[in-house]
Amino acid sequence: MKRRKLFALLMIFVMLLTACGGGSGSPPASRSGNKTQESTGDTPDAANKDTEKNKKTDLSEIIPDKTVELTVYSQLANVPGEMVGWSAEILKERFNVKFNIINEADGTFATRMADGSLGDIVIFGADGDDYLSAVNAGMLYDWKEENLLQKYGPYIHENMKPALEKNKSLTGGIYGFGHDVSESAEQYAVPSYHPDIRWDLYAALDYPEVGTLEDFVPLLEKMVGLEPASDSGAQTYGVSLMPDWDGNMVMFVKATAALYGYDEFGFGLYDTKTQTYEDALKEDGMYLRCLRFYNTLYQKGLLDPDSMTQTYDDMIEDYLSGAAFFNIFDWMGSGTYNTPEHLKAGKAMFALAAEDQKNIAYGLNIYGGDRPWAIGADTNYPELCMAIINWFCTPEGKMTVGYGPKGMTWDYDKGGNPYLTELGIQCQTDPQSTEITYGNTTGFFNDGNFQHNNTTWAADAVNPETNGETYNWKFWKSTQKALPISDIERDWRDHTGYPNPAEYLAKKDHISVATGSLFSMAPMSNELNTTWQQVATAIKVGSWDAIYVSSDKAFDSAVTAMKKEVDAYGYEDCVAFTKEQAEQRKAAENDVKKD
Repeated sequence: MKRRKLFALLMIFVMLLTACGGGSGSPPASRSGNKTQESTGDTPDAANKDTEKNKKTDLSEIIPDKTVELTVYSQLANVPGEMVGWSAEILKERFNVKFNIINEADGTFATRMADGSLGDIVIFGADGDDYLSAVNAGMLYDWKEENLLQKYGPYIHENMKPALEKNKSLTGGIYGFGHDVSESAEQYAVPSYHPDIRWDLYAALDYPEVGTLEDFVPLLEKMVGLEPASDSGAQTYGVSLMPDWDGNMVMFVKATAALYGYDEFGFGLYDTKTQTYEDALKEDGMYLRCLRFYNTLYQKGLLDPDSMTQTYDDMIEDYLSGAAFFNIFDWMGSGTYNTPEHLKAGKAMFALAAEDQKNIAYGLNIYGGDRPWAIGADTNYPELCMAIINWFCTPEGKMTVGYGPKGMTWDYDKGGNPYLTELGIQCQTDPQSTEITYGNTTGFFNDGNFQHNNTTWAADAVNPETNGETYNWKFWKSTQKALPISDIERDWRDHTGYPNPAEYLAKKDHISVATGSLFSMAPMSNELNTTWQQVATAIKVGSWDAIYVSSDKAFDSAVTAMKKEVDAYGYEDCVAFTKEQAEQRKAAENDVKKD
């Protein structure tokens, strides 16, 4: 903040010199509209009236004359480097900026903290230790300073008040807000967790029953027998994984527990049905059940052996080319494989829930989620960063980030109903192969996506510019009319009796809702944090070791070794802390339910 005050003093000095005839040119424009307001003598009341409806802010004073590169440090980003394609053109056109994405890797956060600069726009993967330590170290900009939020984030200020209040309760100031905000807590988001399988192969096997998670193993074995080679001629497997998103545990293992209503929680899982916590290494617990599931796949040659070392892109290529037949994320499984070419050929991945599943669905949360948007304290462009984040929160910004340029890929009809253009439908159904030309760039839609990888409004929140429709294109009235139904999708609908996976899971009673609340994990002591990092490494390494063994006996030995190692580091202390937090979460959820 000292830099900003120093800048203001220098500006006053320059203005005085000019007024006295000391300079032949005009003084440079102030970076801060609030400073300009102060110099013109506007009263606070006048300023509040001027921004009352949050639609009168003139951004021309903060748009740079020359293109500015903003560093976006995102712990959620997958693709580092300069953002390219249609999204980059839109940012340049609207704000005259370009984004340089810094993603998370081992030691990135600690290094940037030590260097004293997190970035211009900062996106955290959680609102726990990293986020709170950044706030406490003065590394993030307080949005209350100089009315930054009110003047340059008016849409956020007016429409995300509970999410801002949550942030204030966490930090004492307003340093951002969490992802997936909703204006209503009465509904839940369409589940993104559910097993997608190769439906054409499943149909060829005469739709065998799947009672449990473990029943997918023999099913996948038969599928690989039916189709041993992918589109490219490579060997096929039941499942392909990657380690890129491993955190406290192996991501795919803990995420598979979401098929049974469990949410990742510290070193373990939170049962959304019973509101109870179980530690990851509990005997016969859900994490170890899921870990054994992947080991069984490995033992039978059904797990891509490169899973422990390959990148996200490598894994996605496996699903795109049909080299893997099972995935727990809809956007990663069916969303990747179901290209127009595959659908035309009668091939597709669709949802199939085991009879004992209770897939987790996240309740829409007026307080937002736990992945905060923030602004770095040392940025030279706080107003510009605020204006950009604010635009991401407007209906137009939210729609543009998700669907591309307005008027080209999406728009509203005369009745205010959203629709995708023909090009827009192609961009959503086949983003890897659909080219889009915007401004001075031509490229595949997927390559030109906004790569910061965080959301503002939840996809299933209502878009206020419509007649009650949400931001989720899959459920628009126009989509139901415009999208052709392939023969393979019709087969899925006929067999399940439902028009889409959301209704299928809900009406078959396969949903467990995680209530949205004000809860956030409390910060831990430095001592516990050190223990935590050691335990996390041991669990991740130990889990992968357990996946890659060739017998059940070897699996049990690997788990025993993992338990012994984490106990030596202080696993019990980590579990005790998490249990306390689980009780806090339960209380916060119950408060919401009372309302």
